Amino acid sequence: MSHHYAGPALGFPHGDARLNLSDLYAFPKPGAPSTSILIMDVHPSVGLNPAGPTTSEPFAPNAIYELKIDTDDDAVADIAYRIRFTSSSDGTQTAALHRAEGAEAAAIGDGGQLIVAEAPVSMGHDARVTKAGGYRIFAGWRSDPFFFDTRGALNNLQFTGDDFFAEKDICSIVLEVPNSALQPKKLGLWHRTVDRVNGKWVQVDRAARPSQGVFLVGDEQAAYLAGEPKDDARFVSVFAHSLQHTGGYTLDDATRVARTLLPDILFYDPTRPAAFPDNGRALTDDVMDVFITILTDGKQTTDNVGCHKDLLTTFPYVGPPHKERSAQSVSAVG
Repeated sequence: MSHHYAGPALGFPHGDARLNLSDLYAFPKPGAPSTSILIMDVHPSVGLNPAGPTTSEPFAPNAIYELKIDTDDDAVADIAYRIRFTSSSDGTQTAALHRAEGAEAAAIGDGGQLIVAEAPVSMGHDARVTKAGGYRIFAGWRSDPFFFDTRGALNNLQFTGDDFFAEKDICSIVLEVPNSALQPKKLGLWHRTVDRVNGKWVQVDRAARPSQGVFLVGDEQAAYLAGEPKDDARFVSVFAHSLQHTGGYTLDDATRVARTLLPDILFYDPTRPAAFPDNGRALTDDVMDVFITILTDGKQTTDNVGCHKDLLTTFPYVGPPHKERSAQSVSAVG
């Protein structure tokens, strides 16, 4: 179900919902084709294991939230946008945005050129937006734009059209980026979270296309989440085995389809309209119907759930959260 519950047994990486990646979106800015909108959704408001609401604090201050961009089709990052958060004693958070290039972008760390120093994080309905040069950034709680019949998926793909995410929230990091800072050609995108463990940076989650993780279990899942797209060929046989089981594919066909899903990169050409899976991903794209069709080899093609109606026509495009949260409540819990 997208990438909402990426940890072991539908849990969260390191048991921390704030480190969990959910969805990645990339599309041209409406009315301004020289600019792109890149959205990282993280930290679901509700967990499955353990079940129930997650913490109200949006982002982990000891982590790096990173958007990787490959500009030369080698599955290695040439540009990286890195966001780190600082928490105050009153429960508020601010975001710092850095941009790294070349070898620094491909490496692990929090370096890079500072673009935004202290962007306030939104806890409630009002979107607090920070501008810097040709960039804009938003970070905070929003309505989760992902739509899917999760319960139907867990019930052997017996879909009823019940949207599990209809009233769920998510933490969004939305970047408005001038295309001149990217490349006027096809890009490869993925995002990851990096946690501080025993004084070292450790990658704990990564994703690009929705629902890739369902093909993996146990040690293979852990290796995948800790890995890099350039090494994803090693997972083709694992994906193929899952496709044989779920879709009744022959081995040759399963292997062929698995190779179209790997490396786990969202390809995006800023000069073309967004439409998953061909180019980027818009907030209204029904990615799970695409996934269900692949998973079942066309035996099922839809979960009968449509896109949400609370999306915005202007930045940050994701709708306001269903639940109003306050910095004071975060401070009290902390």
